[in-house]
Formats: sequence, structure tokens, C-alpha cells
Amino acid sequence: MQTLSWIDWAVLCSTLIAIVAYGTWQTRGSKNVTDYLRGGNTSKWWTIGLSVMATQASAITFLSTPGQAFNDGMGFVQFYFGLPIAMVVICMVFIPLYHRLKVYTAYEFLENRFDLKTRTLAAILFLIQRGLAAGITIFAPAIILSVVLGWDLLTLNIIIGLLVIVYTVSGGTRAVNVTQKHQMVVIFIGMLVAFFLIVDKLPQDITFTKALEIAGASGKMEVLDFSFDLNNRYTFWSGIIGGTFLMLSYFGTDQSQVQRYLSGKSVKEMQLGLIFNGILKIPMQFFILLVGVMVFVFYQFNSSPINFNPTATALVLNSEYAEDFKTLQKEQAQVFDEKQKIIQSFIATPDDTSSNYITIANEAEETIRNEAKVLIDKASQSQGVKVESNDKDYVFIHFILNNLPRGLIGLLLAVILSAAMSSTASELNALGSTTTMDLYKRNTSEKSEEAMVKASKWFTFGWGLIAIGIACVANLAENLIQLVNIIGSIFYGNVLGIFLLAFFFKFVKGNAVFIGALITQIIVIALFLLNQYEYINLPFLWLNFVGCLIVITLACILQSVLPNDKATRTENH
Repeated sequence: MQTLSWIDWAVLCSTLIAIVAYGTWQTRGSKNVTDYLRGGNTSKWWTIGLSVMATQASAITFLSTPGQAFNDGMGFVQFYFGLPIAMVVICMVFIPLYHRLKVYTAYEFLENRFDLKTRTLAAILFLIQRGLAAGITIFAPAIILSVVLGWDLLTLNIIIGLLVIVYTVSGGTRAVNVTQKHQMVVIFIGMLVAFFLIVDKLPQDITFTKALEIAGASGKMEVLDFSFDLNNRYTFWSGIIGGTFLMLSYFGTDQSQVQRYLSGKSVKEMQLGLIFNGILKIPMQFFILLVGVMVFVFYQFNSSPINFNPTATALVLNSEYAEDFKTLQKEQAQVFDEKQKIIQSFIATPDDTSSNYITIANEAEETIRNEAKVLIDKASQSQGVKVESNDKDYVFIHFILNNLPRGLIGLLLAVILSAAMSSTASELNALGSTTTMDLYKRNTSEKSEEAMVKASKWFTFGWGLIAIGIACVANLAENLIQLVNIIGSIFYGNVLGIFLLAFFFKFVKGNAVFIGALITQIIVIALFLLNQYEYINLPFLWLNFVGCLIVITLACILQSVLPNDKATRTENH
């Protein structure tokens, strides 16, 4: 693996320094709550749209999604099929209501509609899941730099976290929004450059069309799955149903997103920003997955490591399992040589027989990779060192470091780190504002503007430290992008159900919702654990739908048996 040149370091460091300096500079004028938490309500629709996309598109998107496609193909794009539906509903229902009530956080509305305890519960559920997610978005880029620099993850988690804290605490929402606009430009340019370079590095006789045919023969181009098989995590139906509920909750009730569009100049600017996101997001994710598929095709013609995590490979080669590992490497090399002949035959005559042979060869290689992971796990246990054998999140970074020209390596690293910083900044900004407005302000006699801004900065700083702590103990799990969505799915359905009850079930009062939400959260966590231990079969995307349905049903039932809650407020109170 080549080391970074001075050009790469210059590109990478100048980008990061510019982001931190620019965000800090944006602190000017953020002296009151409206400026600091809602950016002075000055954002245009394109700033909102790009900021919303940047908040969702963390380093995990650009680090983990190509690896997801490399292993499992294009099917993950179905996860986003519910996004356009959610954007329309939020534009029609959520935004006009938030704007009319002039709320700083989404959860203020719940106190107007129900009561303080329901608002507090929803805010706490948000703080738990978003605090965990913030730690993971710091952990993701730390993995990258640990590979590049050879530094330990603990040090990198602290450095990256502190960099984000500096400009997030200083500049508030306005700094986050405007900075994200420029970060998305860097991200789009970087990914386009990466895509064209990957295609260019394929053999001369392999056109883009032929590359797609090879990917299709390897089962990587199966975009749509209309089956109702719950064993398939990503299907058309899980995306349309579970994905819609997840996106409704994420964009409609998650303060990290709500805060992005509450900064808009008007309802129209907010709505246009979300529609812009709804139109562009699926093509963007499709393209990022396609980058991963092209990386897969590249490694059909170029040898790849048996495990893409260099730390894991080094560990097992210095263990008692080294000879077994080297044997697997030789077997992999043999499979690779045989696959070259099969692929050349497929290129000459792309029939079903050749396609089946490619599938068999890929399955043989996958078996060898899995056996290598077992050896890495054994070596890790015997030496008492925690090393991840799961290498999905290392695939793209391995390709970047070993195959891109100098200078562009720095650009791609800047892309991934820019995404990390923008997403983490949004999360810390939202965590700080929610803690300030929904917990601190409602339970203190201090109400001055200056005190609220100061409190928000301190809470943002505190959440930054918590996120760094979470990052320091995080594990890769199966795949980082899935881990973030799993955490969200455990909480989002319940929170969305609370909001839908507030919007559409006028007869339901605060006590019924509060009790129903507590019970629902316990049930959803239980369902997730039962699925983890394979007692039931319920993919995590469906938790969004199930959680929403349970809390609505329970609240309606409880309202019919509980005493009438006369203290409940109305949304116009």
C-alpha cells in the first residue's frame, strides 16, 4: 500500500483546515437564539437541500456504501425508495405546522399538542439514538486514517471529534449549513473523478457496457427485488413501506434534519429544499453503489487481498495461523487465474453457461474469504487484540490508496472526511439545541438570549465529548451504514407514531401517548433482540413501520380506558 505523497497531504490538510476555519468564521453575528439555532432564517432552498443531503451523507455513505455494493450488489438502493414519498408528506404536513408555530425544535410542537412529559420523552429518545449515531460518524473516518497513517483509532477519534467540535460550537446552525454546501461540492467532484478513473483503469477491451455485463453475470446488478421474503433485508416492499416510515421519521422528526430546513427564509424555500433532496438522493445513492460495483469489476481483472483490512492481514500473518492463511492466499490466487479464463470466455460469448461459471468462481472466492475471516478472528482472540475481520468498509479505501494517482488520493480522502465532519457537525448542532430548548430551558428560570446561546454551546461541546467516547468503544458490526440505520430504526418508528398521533388523532391526549410510547419502545427493543438471536425474522427496516403502528394502536386503546386528560393542550394553545 503506497504512502501519501506531499501533494495528497497538501490537498487533504488544506481542505480540512479550510472547513474548520470557515466554520469558525461563521460565528460572527450568532449572538441570539434565532441566529445560533435557526441560522437567522436566511437559508435559500439550494443551501437547505445540500445541507440536508450532507447531514444524511456522512463518511459512512462514501466509505461503506461502495463496500456494500462490492459484496451484495445494487439492491441496497431500494432502501431509499420511500424517500420521495416522505418528502412530499413532510412538505405538506410537517413544514407548514413547524413554521406556523415558530418552533426551534420539532419536539416543541409535542408540548403544544400534548404535554411537557411527552415532549421530553421524544427529545430523550432522539438524544439517545442520535448521540450513538454521532459516535459512529466519528468512528468511520478514524478507520480511514488508521489505515493511511498507521495511527491507533483512539487518537484519531479524539482528533477528528475535536476538529468538528471547534467549528460547530463556534458557528452554530449557520456555520453548519453554509459549510455543508461547499462540502457537498467537494464530495460530488471527488466521486465523479473516482468513477471515471475506475472505468479508465479497466482493460482496454472492457467498455463500460461490458463491465456492467460482467457485474450482472456476477449478480451485482439486481436492483429490484419484488419478493416478500423477509430473509431479504432490502426489497422493493421494505424500501417503499419500511423506508417511507424511516424517512418520514428521520426528515420529519429528527432534529438533526429538522434544524436544517427550519433555517429557511420561508415555507417555500424549506419545501423546495426537501423536494430537491427527494429528487437527487436516489440517483446519488445509485451512483455511489455503482462506484462500488465498478470496484468489484476492477478486481475481476486485478488481484485483490484476501481481506481488505491490512491490520487484520498483518495480525494473522504474525500468528500461529500464518501458514493456514498463506494456503488460503494461494487458493485465492488459483481461483483468480481460473476466473480470468472464465471471464474472457464470457466476454467472447456472453451466454448463461459462462455466466454460471462466473457465479461458481465468485462463490468459491467468497468461501475462501470467509475462511480467512475465521482465521483472523482466531488470531485476534489468541493474541488478545481486537481486529475486525469484516472488511466491507475497507474495500473502497483500499482501492483509493493503491490505484489512484497522487493528488487524487488526497482529494478522495478529503471527500470522505468532509462528509464525516459535515454529518457529525449537524448531529452535534441538533443534540446541543435539543438539550438546550427541550430540557434545559423548560427546567430553568434563566431565559435570556445570551444565556441560551451560551448553554447551547456548552451542551454541543458536551455532546461532542460523548460522541468521541462512543467512537472510542465502537465496533464495525456487520457494516457501518447498516449499523447507523439499525440504531435509527429502533427509535424512529415510535417517535414518528407520536407525531402522527399529534397530527391526525385529535381525540388522543398526552397521558395515553406517553404511556403508549414507553411500552412501544420496550416492545421494539425486544423485537430487535429477538431478531438478533433468530427467534423471529424481522429485518430492521420493518421496525420503523411496526413501531409506528404499535404506538398509534396502544395510544388509541389507552385513551379509551384512561380518565379524560383535561390538562392537555391543543396545537393552537
